[in-house]
Amino acid sequence: MPSQIHPTAIVDPGAQLGEDVVVGPYAIIEDKTVIGDRCRIDPFAKILPYTFMGSDNHVHSNALVGGAPQDLKFHGEESTLEIGNGNTIREFATVHRGTEGGGGVTRVGNGCLLMAYTHTAHDCILGDGVIMSNAASLAGHVIVGDQAIIGGMSGVHQFVRIGEHAFVGAMSGLAQDLPPFMLASGNRAQMHGPNSVGLRRMRASQIEIRALRTAYKRLFRSDLSIAEAIEEVEYELGDHETVKTLVRFLRVKSNRGVTSAALKTENIED
Repeated sequence: MPSQIHPTAIVDPGAQLGEDVVVGPYAIIEDKTVIGDRCRIDPFAKILPYTFMGSDNHVHSNALVGGAPQDLKFHGEESTLEIGNGNTIREFATVHRGTEGGGGVTRVGNGCLLMAYTHTAHDCILGDGVIMSNAASLAGHVIVGDQAIIGGMSGVHQFVRIGEHAFVGAMSGLAQDLPPFMLASGNRAQMHGPNSVGLRRMRASQIEIRALRTAYKRLFRSDLSIAEAIEEVEYELGDHETVKTLVRFLRVKSNRGVTSAALKTENIED
């Protein structure tokens, strides 16, 4: 089907729209943008240059997609925002494009939900199925793994990595890396063990969950150094896919270090 563009919308001739795109009243789509098939751009939403969007995305009213980075080192150079397929960007959310110092691109994967008032800063990389709850904010250069959830009104420090299926509790301040499958919360967030709800949702077996609990206690709550604990966990539990993913994350050099474990972790079974 041909695209449906409301008469009050402004679509630059240089914008490329796919098939069956719906553009609502007073929406603005600027030059040097690509909007894939079956996307919906609601009233008053704004899509800025160098935004490249796949199919089946829904940008809600008053969202701003592809804004210039809030980085004092940015001086208008060409950089991009790449958005995959099937994403939902809710009201007043902002997603900024990349900077030269961060590789020049911000990426959002497939099937993500960026709720109202969320902010995704320059050079962030979001995997598939990421959920950012209302008013959560990512500083620049943050990497978020597949299916991770960031609770409402949380803030994530620049250069932090969040592993797949991790969970950041509401109103948290995450200043260091959060490994895959782990849960963290607090004003300066601390780890509270594996994300049990997320693991059940991904249909992890009880064997995998027990292995992760053991690995967590060995890695983050023992007297071993992290290097010693990694070697021990890899030797004893390395056959478990979730543990392999956890160890692989920890072996990557970190800019910020890894979030510390809370002294009292009530959701970990002994």
